[in-house]
Amino acid sequence: MSETVVRYEKKDHVAYVTMDRPGVLNAMDRRMHTELAGIWDDVEADDDVRAVVLTGAGDRAFSVGQDLKERARLTEEGVEASTFGSGGQPGHPRLTDRFTLSKPVVARVHGYALGGGFELMLACDIAIASEDAVFALPEVRLGLIAGAGGVFRLPRQLPHKVAMGHLLTGRRMDAATALRYGLVNEVVPVAELDRCVAEWTDSLVRAAPLSVRAIKEAALRSLDVPLEEAFKTLYPWEERRRRSADATEGARAFAEKRDPIWTGR
Repeated sequence: MSETVVRYEKKDHVAYVTMDRPGVLNAMDRRMHTELAGIWDDVEADDDVRAVVLTGAGDRAFSVGQDLKERARLTEEGVEASTFGSGGQPGHPRLTDRFTLSKPVVARVHGYALGGGFELMLACDIAIASEDAVFALPEVRLGLIAGAGGVFRLPRQLPHKVAMGHLLTGRRMDAATALRYGLVNEVVPVAELDRCVAEWTDSLVRAAPLSVRAIKEAALRSLDVPLEEAFKTLYPWEERRRRSADATEGARAFAEKRDPIWTGR
Protein backbone atom coordinates (compact mmCIF):
# COMPACT_ATOMS: atom_id res chain seq x y z
CA MET A 1 0.00 0.00 0.00
CA SER A 2 1.40 3.39 -0.97
CA GLU A 3 2.14 5.99 1.67
CA THR A 4 -0.33 8.76 2.28
CA VAL A 5 0.36 12.22 0.90
CA VAL A 6 -1.64 14.07 3.55
CA ARG A 7 -0.88 14.01 7.27
CA TYR A 8 -3.90 14.25 9.53
CA GLU A 9 -3.68 14.69 13.28
CA LYS A 10 -6.06 15.83 16.02
CA LYS A 11 -5.11 17.46 19.30
CA ASP A 12 -7.04 19.55 21.82
CA HIS A 13 -10.06 20.04 19.55
CA VAL A 14 -7.91 21.10 16.58
CA ALA A 15 -7.38 19.04 13.42
CA TYR A 16 -4.05 19.53 11.63
CA VAL A 17 -4.08 18.79 7.89
CA THR A 18 -0.71 18.84 6.15
CA MET A 19 -0.26 18.41 2.42
CA ASP A 20 2.82 16.22 2.40
CA ARG A 21 4.62 16.28 -0.95
CA PRO A 22 7.44 18.70 -0.14
CA GLY A 23 9.64 17.35 -2.94
CA VAL A 24 7.22 18.82 -5.49
CA LEU A 25 6.26 21.84 -3.37
CA ASN A 26 3.08 20.10 -2.23
CA ALA A 27 1.61 19.97 -5.72
CA MET A 28 -1.82 18.36 -5.55
CA ASP A 29 -2.33 15.13 -7.46
CA ARG A 30 -5.42 12.94 -7.64
CA ARG A 31 -4.30 10.86 -4.69
CA MET A 32 -3.97 13.96 -2.51
CA HIS A 33 -7.44 15.17 -3.49
CA THR A 34 -8.91 11.78 -2.63
CA GLU A 35 -7.23 11.71 0.78
CA LEU A 36 -8.28 15.28 1.52
CA ALA A 37 -11.93 14.48 0.73
CA GLY A 38 -11.96 11.75 3.37
CA ILE A 39 -10.35 14.11 5.86
CA TRP A 40 -12.92 16.87 5.29
CA ASP A 41 -15.68 14.30 5.78
CA ASP A 42 -14.14 13.26 9.09
CA VAL A 43 -13.63 16.85 10.22
CA GLU A 44 -17.30 17.61 9.68
CA ALA A 45 -18.49 14.42 11.39
CA ASP A 46 -16.26 14.66 14.48
CA ASP A 47 -17.89 17.03 16.96
CA ASP A 48 -14.72 17.01 19.04
CA VAL A 49 -12.99 18.95 16.24
CA ARG A 50 -13.68 22.67 16.58
CA ALA A 51 -11.09 24.12 14.22
CA VAL A 52 -8.75 23.02 11.43
CA VAL A 53 -5.26 24.12 10.45
CA LEU A 54 -4.35 23.51 6.80
CA THR A 55 -0.71 23.77 5.77
CA GLY A 56 2.00 22.31 3.55
CA ALA A 57 5.01 20.22 4.49
CA GLY A 58 8.56 21.52 4.19
CA ASP A 59 9.81 25.08 4.29
CA ARG A 60 9.35 26.12 0.65
CA ALA A 61 5.65 26.04 -0.10
CA PHE A 62 2.11 25.89 1.17
CA SER A 63 1.19 24.38 -2.22
CA VAL A 64 1.91 25.24 -5.83
CA GLY A 65 -1.45 23.85 -6.91
CA GLN A 66 -2.22 21.25 -9.54
CA ASP A 67 0.41 18.63 -10.31
CA LEU A 68 1.00 19.67 -13.92
CA LYS A 69 3.13 16.61 -14.72
CA GLU A 70 0.22 14.39 -13.74
CA ARG A 71 -2.14 16.61 -15.74
CA ALA A 72 0.04 16.28 -18.83
CA ARG A 73 0.09 12.49 -18.45
CA LEU A 74 -3.67 12.32 -18.00
CA THR A 75 -4.17 14.44 -21.12
CA GLU A 76 -2.03 12.00 -23.10
CA GLU A 77 -4.22 9.19 -21.77
CA GLY A 78 -7.33 10.96 -22.98
CA VAL A 79 -8.63 12.05 -19.57
CA GLU A 80 -10.53 15.28 -20.10
CA ALA A 81 -9.49 18.26 -17.99
CA SER A 82 -12.01 19.75 -15.59
CA THR A 83 -13.38 23.27 -15.74
CA PHE A 84 -15.01 25.02 -12.76
CA GLY A 85 -15.29 22.99 -9.57
CA SER A 86 -14.35 19.39 -8.89
CA GLY A 87 -17.50 17.64 -10.08
CA GLY A 88 -16.62 14.25 -11.56
CA GLN A 89 -13.05 14.51 -10.30
CA PRO A 90 -11.28 12.61 -7.49
CA GLY A 91 -11.93 14.17 -4.10
CA HIS A 92 -15.22 15.85 -5.00
CA PRO A 93 -16.31 18.02 -3.34
CA ARG A 94 -12.92 19.53 -2.61
CA LEU A 95 -12.48 22.25 0.00
CA THR A 96 -12.72 24.88 -2.73
CA ASP A 97 -16.27 23.81 -3.61
CA ARG A 98 -17.33 22.16 -0.35
CA PHE A 99 -19.77 24.84 0.68
CA THR A 100 -21.30 23.14 3.72
CA LEU A 101 -18.17 22.56 5.83
CA SER A 102 -19.20 24.10 9.15
CA LYS A 103 -15.85 24.03 10.98
CA PRO A 104 -13.53 27.04 10.66
CA VAL A 105 -10.37 26.39 8.63
CA VAL A 106 -7.17 28.33 9.29
CA ALA A 107 -4.62 28.43 6.47
CA ARG A 108 -1.04 28.36 7.73
CA VAL A 109 0.81 29.75 4.71
CA HIS A 110 4.54 29.83 4.12
CA GLY A 111 6.49 30.09 0.91
CA TYR A 112 4.63 29.60 -2.36
CA ALA A 113 0.83 29.55 -2.49
CA LEU A 114 0.28 29.36 -6.23
CA GLY A 115 -2.59 28.28 -8.43
CA GLY A 116 -4.72 25.75 -6.60
CA GLY A 117 -2.69 26.37 -3.46
CA PHE A 118 -3.76 30.02 -3.49
CA GLU A 119 -7.32 28.91 -4.21
CA LEU A 120 -7.23 26.66 -1.14
CA MET A 121 -6.17 29.62 0.98
CA LEU A 122 -8.96 31.76 -0.48
CA ALA A 123 -11.44 29.07 0.56
CA CYS A 124 -10.26 29.11 4.19
CA ASP A 125 -11.91 31.27 6.84
CA ILE A 126 -8.73 32.66 8.39
CA ALA A 127 -5.25 32.91 6.89
CA ILE A 128 -1.94 33.46 8.66
CA ALA A 129 1.09 33.97 6.43
CA SER A 130 4.81 34.13 6.98
CA GLU A 131 6.75 37.06 5.59
CA ASP A 132 8.14 34.89 2.80
CA ALA A 133 4.70 33.91 1.46
CA VAL A 134 4.08 34.48 -2.25
CA PHE A 135 0.64 34.32 -3.85
CA ALA A 136 -0.37 34.03 -7.50
CA LEU A 137 -2.85 32.51 -9.93
CA PRO A 138 -0.53 31.77 -12.88
CA GLU A 139 -3.07 29.69 -14.82
CA VAL A 140 -3.46 32.31 -17.55
CA ARG A 141 0.21 31.80 -18.46
CA LEU A 142 -0.36 28.06 -18.85
CA GLY A 143 -3.47 28.07 -21.00
CA LEU A 144 -5.59 27.22 -17.94
CA ILE A 145 -8.07 29.00 -15.69
CA ALA A 146 -8.25 29.28 -11.92
CA GLY A 147 -11.23 26.93 -11.90
CA ALA A 148 -11.06 25.90 -8.25
CA GLY A 149 -12.71 29.15 -7.27
CA GLY A 150 -9.95 31.65 -7.96
CA VAL A 151 -11.85 33.47 -10.71
CA PHE A 152 -14.84 33.74 -8.37
CA ARG A 153 -13.31 34.30 -4.95
CA LEU A 154 -10.53 36.75 -5.82
CA PRO A 155 -12.91 39.46 -7.13
CA ARG A 156 -15.00 38.95 -3.99
CA GLN A 157 -12.02 39.32 -1.67
CA LEU A 158 -10.07 42.08 -3.45
CA PRO A 159 -10.99 45.37 -5.11
CA HIS A 160 -12.20 44.52 -8.61
CA LYS A 161 -9.34 45.96 -10.66
CA VAL A 162 -6.71 44.56 -8.30
CA ALA A 163 -8.25 41.10 -8.62
CA MET A 164 -8.55 41.32 -12.40
CA GLY A 165 -4.96 42.47 -12.68
CA HIS A 166 -3.75 39.34 -10.93
CA LEU A 167 -6.18 36.99 -12.67
CA LEU A 168 -5.42 38.25 -16.18
CA THR A 169 -1.64 38.43 -15.86
CA GLY A 170 -0.67 35.81 -13.28
CA ARG A 171 1.37 38.42 -11.42
CA ARG A 172 2.64 37.51 -7.98
CA MET A 173 1.66 39.17 -4.72
CA ASP A 174 3.86 39.30 -1.64
CA ALA A 175 2.66 38.78 1.92
CA ALA A 176 2.69 42.48 2.80
CA THR A 177 0.40 43.27 -0.13
CA ALA A 178 -1.92 40.41 0.77
CA LEU A 179 -2.17 41.81 4.29
CA ARG A 180 -2.83 45.33 3.04
CA TYR A 181 -5.79 44.09 0.99
CA GLY A 182 -7.11 41.87 3.77
CA LEU A 183 -6.45 38.54 2.03
CA VAL A 184 -4.67 37.35 5.17
CA ASN A 185 -5.33 38.10 8.82
CA GLU A 186 -1.71 38.42 9.94
CA VAL A 187 1.81 38.28 8.51
CA VAL A 188 4.61 37.21 10.84
CA PRO A 189 8.24 36.08 10.63
CA VAL A 190 8.57 32.39 9.77
CA ALA A 191 9.83 31.64 13.30
CA GLU A 192 6.61 33.03 14.76
CA LEU A 193 4.17 31.36 12.36
CA ASP A 194 3.22 28.42 14.58
CA ARG A 195 2.80 30.64 17.63
CA CYS A 196 0.50 32.98 15.74
CA VAL A 197 -1.58 30.13 14.32
CA ALA A 198 -1.88 28.65 17.81
CA GLU A 199 -3.21 31.94 19.15
CA TRP A 200 -5.97 31.88 16.56
CA THR A 201 -6.87 28.23 17.13
CA ASP A 202 -6.88 28.78 20.90
CA SER A 203 -9.41 31.57 20.39
CA LEU A 204 -11.53 29.36 18.15
CA VAL A 205 -11.47 26.48 20.63
CA ARG A 206 -12.48 28.76 23.49
CA ALA A 207 -15.51 29.97 21.53
CA ALA A 208 -18.83 28.15 21.75
CA PRO A 209 -18.62 25.49 19.01
CA LEU A 210 -22.25 25.75 17.92
CA SER A 211 -21.98 29.54 17.77
CA VAL A 212 -18.91 29.24 15.54
CA ARG A 213 -20.70 26.87 13.17
CA ALA A 214 -23.86 28.97 13.11
CA ILE A 215 -21.93 32.18 12.44
CA LYS A 216 -19.87 30.63 9.63
CA GLU A 217 -22.96 29.22 7.96
CA ALA A 218 -24.95 32.45 8.17
CA ALA A 219 -22.05 34.67 7.10
CA LEU A 220 -21.22 32.61 4.01
CA ARG A 221 -24.77 31.85 2.91
CA SER A 222 -25.80 35.50 3.12
CA LEU A 223 -22.90 37.02 1.17
CA ASP A 224 -24.89 37.48 -2.05
CA VAL A 225 -28.33 37.82 -0.46
CA PRO A 226 -30.15 41.13 0.10
CA LEU A 227 -29.92 42.14 3.75
CA GLU A 228 -33.65 41.88 4.41
CA GLU A 229 -33.73 38.37 2.93
CA ALA A 230 -30.67 37.37 4.97
CA PHE A 231 -32.56 38.15 8.17
CA LYS A 232 -35.49 35.97 7.08
CA THR A 233 -33.45 32.96 5.94
CA LEU A 234 -33.50 29.78 8.02
CA TYR A 235 -30.01 28.63 9.01
CA PRO A 236 -29.89 25.02 10.29
CA TRP A 237 -26.85 25.50 12.52
CA GLU A 238 -28.42 28.56 14.09
CA GLU A 239 -31.55 26.55 14.82
CA ARG A 240 -29.39 23.98 16.57
CA ARG A 241 -27.47 26.63 18.49
CA ARG A 242 -30.44 28.56 19.82
CA ARG A 243 -32.07 25.37 21.11
CA SER A 244 -28.86 24.06 22.67
CA ALA A 245 -27.62 23.89 26.24
CA ASP A 246 -24.67 26.04 25.18
CA ALA A 247 -27.04 28.91 24.34
CA THR A 248 -27.72 29.36 28.05
CA GLU A 249 -24.34 28.23 29.37
CA GLY A 250 -22.50 31.38 28.29
CA ALA A 251 -24.75 33.77 30.19
CA ARG A 252 -24.87 31.45 33.21
CA ALA A 253 -21.08 31.20 33.32
CA PHE A 254 -20.76 34.98 33.05
CA ALA A 255 -23.18 35.48 35.96
CA GLU A 256 -21.34 32.89 38.03
CA LYS A 257 -17.95 34.43 37.16
CA ARG A 258 -16.48 31.25 35.72
CA ASP A 259 -15.34 29.96 32.34
CA PRO A 260 -18.11 28.39 30.27
CA ILE A 261 -18.14 24.65 29.73
CA TRP A 262 -19.22 23.99 26.17
CA THR A 263 -20.81 20.68 25.26
CA GLY A 264 -21.67 21.40 21.62
CA ARG A 265 -25.19 20.15 22.36
